[in-house]
Amino acid sequence: MRFSIVFMGGTGDLAWRKLMPAMFEAFRHGAFPQMGRVLASAREVMDTPAYHEWLWKKFETLSWSEPLSRSEFEGFCAHVEYRPMDLSSPKTYEDLRQWVDAKQCESVVFYLATAPTLFTRICEGLAKAGLNRAHMRVVLEKPLGKDLQTAREINSAVSQHFSERQIFRIDHYLGKQSVQNLMALRFGNSIFEPVWRRESISHVQITLAEELGVEARGAYYEQAGALRDLVQNHLLQLLCIVAMEPPANEEADSIRDEKLKVLRCLRSIQPHEVSQYVVRGQYRAGVIGTQAVAAYVDEKNVAHDSITETYVAIRAEIDNWRWAGVPFFLRTGKRLPQRGAEIVINFRPVPHPIFPMPTVNANNRLVIRLQPEDTIEMHLLSKASNRSRAEQGRLVPVKLDLDFREAFGKQTVEGYERLLRKVIAGRLDLFVRFDEQEAAWKWVAPIQQAWAADPVPPRPYAAGTWGPAAASALTARENFSWPEDQ
Repeated sequence: MRFSIVFMGGTGDLAWRKLMPAMFEAFRHGAFPQMGRVLASAREVMDTPAYHEWLWKKFETLSWSEPLSRSEFEGFCAHVEYRPMDLSSPKTYEDLRQWVDAKQCESVVFYLATAPTLFTRICEGLAKAGLNRAHMRVVLEKPLGKDLQTAREINSAVSQHFSERQIFRIDHYLGKQSVQNLMALRFGNSIFEPVWRRESISHVQITLAEELGVEARGAYYEQAGALRDLVQNHLLQLLCIVAMEPPANEEADSIRDEKLKVLRCLRSIQPHEVSQYVVRGQYRAGVIGTQAVAAYVDEKNVAHDSITETYVAIRAEIDNWRWAGVPFFLRTGKRLPQRGAEIVINFRPVPHPIFPMPTVNANNRLVIRLQPEDTIEMHLLSKASNRSRAEQGRLVPVKLDLDFREAFGKQTVEGYERLLRKVIAGRLDLFVRFDEQEAAWKWVAPIQQAWAADPVPPRPYAAGTWGPAAASALTARENFSWPEDQ
């Protein structure tokens, strides 16, 4: 297949940390068509060889599943060009059209790895240069706006130049192997469907935890915060995949229709209920591992009196027949003890225990772990088999563990690689439709409104802990607990 992909923002963190490594992995594992071309563009003035050398130095700082090979990198660079671009100049787009037309590609992708404020200008420039033809696609990175109104404005502007079938709104969590296997687990196996409902499940927990602070992104994070940065997109998309009804088929709109139904069934948290169902936190100075780290307000480009949240925990509920009465606990935070992302399906206890039960972890759990490694664990109870008199006859927790790297080898496809290959092929099934995005913004809007109307500082938590104590109280009110509290 002959394709071209243009990374606008080709020297930014996203490009060298995620996008270019994804294309390189596709190349060295034989999934990159020989006729494919990659064009990186940014304001920095350099030629293509200089960009290759700059990219190699960046690649050397990353972790790889297999050793980084200079010869493989040079083979990849035969497909990579660089051009300085001024995205406010009409000539930029005319020159880009000439480059694209010269390649005569069946698929052309413009990946906007830029600030969302530039999306409208770029799409207008592409359209004026005739770069919005049917075989051309545009990829929009999150966050798409900062609230419902700005998201609508951006989408309205982009939709003037590209059809919905040409717009790929990316959420990289949807490309993760474990998320794809959650779909397969649910809809490819008959054993889970009878228990995937309120009669069998007591509650669901979804956690996205980060060890890192805001690093060099203080200016961005001051405008975003955890609610916009992770809840409105990643966490709600994961909730949708857990809770959605079986789609009619694996076509994009069948899947996205079912996710939309979940978002529309999410019970709205009214502004006066926010303090009861939402915990807002901000990290203070603390210790991660053995390293002392600064408070959020002492980070670069962060105001010393900032009330931006770096932690959010929410109790949500879905008002439909399958999930009525089942709480969904969502949380995300920076400067937590460890990096990780997981979905925990907690099943109800047996109705009449006939064995002595363990005091902790007595109930069955299904744990879908997205990072740092992709795994699925089924936590069960089994009769103790050791010789200890105290343990004889008792049930003890055990787990069945599927590690995707062990099962399928180290060459599993990472999220961005999978998504980029889908974009090039024109497959929309792992991308977010605007009505989904709009429904998600509508659900978080009352929380934003409550915080804006009552600017109470977020609850403090020490870096290296699991967030404010109020987050534990959020689950404890219903006799549940987060995994680390068990």
